[in-house]
Amino acid sequence: MESSGEIHTPVLAREIVQWLQPVSGKTYIDGTLGLGGHSGLILEASSPTGRVFGFEWDQDAACLAAARLSPFGDRFQLVQGSYAELLNLCYERGVEAIDGILVDLGVSSLQLDRPERGFSFMNDASLDMRMDTSSGVTAAQLVNTLPEQQLADILYNYGEERQARRIARFIIQARLEESLTSTGQLAQLVARAIPVKYHPKKIHVATKVFQALRVAVNREFDNLVQLLDDAPELLTTGARIAIISFHSLEDRIVKQAFKNNPAYQALTRKPVTATEQEINDNPRARSAKLRVAEKV
Repeated sequence: MESSGEIHTPVLAREIVQWLQPVSGKTYIDGTLGLGGHSGLILEASSPTGRVFGFEWDQDAACLAAARLSPFGDRFQLVQGSYAELLNLCYERGVEAIDGILVDLGVSSLQLDRPERGFSFMNDASLDMRMDTSSGVTAAQLVNTLPEQQLADILYNYGEERQARRIARFIIQARLEESLTSTGQLAQLVARAIPVKYHPKKIHVATKVFQALRVAVNREFDNLVQLLDDAPELLTTGARIAIISFHSLEDRIVKQAFKNNPAYQALTRKPVTATEQEINDNPRARSAKLRVAEKV
């Protein structure tokens, strides 16, 4: 297994520390621990007594992150679960006030780089896509059981895929002959379903379809809305919440919550984006958008 340090570069690292303003003696939540990159930065900046509770529902990532952050001792606490369960998981641990929250909505390299997780079409593997592999429905179950209209809605609403209806029709026809069980099967089907003249030049033709199914499998938009609704109950007055999103639909949810929830005061009029230098060093940062609000 690769070391966590070799396979993870946190996006917008400098900006997160600047906006979250971690200080010693305060308590922070990293709602998407991943491989621990952002948590490590927060722990360093809040030395010597700042604490971080790292939420992670992917067991592989949680184990790697816990090992990576072990030098910080009990200043770091691993919470195996989703940030959508923020309130319950904090109250269970006797935590009733938080001085800052960070959530990075990107899929980690650990998930993308492991074919058996089924997040990527780069290798042929089981069509899974679950962040928490111990529960929930898989992408294969969705594509093999949902009605055509519901499939089309998922592809359009969660992936902004303009050919959603056509792809859904192709999926229904294909599964009459055999179940769709692998990433390769689905990617090839999408390539056939979308006329060549509509194939995008810069991304794989199945990118939006895979994104949409991942969002549906993991209830990502529902979880984000839940987090944004619940966070003010834990945040102390003046505490900040920072959300990094990677596509327009997520960014819109965050923007609207910061605008419409009276508990928040948005601090970023426009999203903060990566510098050219960071994009050169870490191409994944290109689509990252950071929005920050303060609890009022």
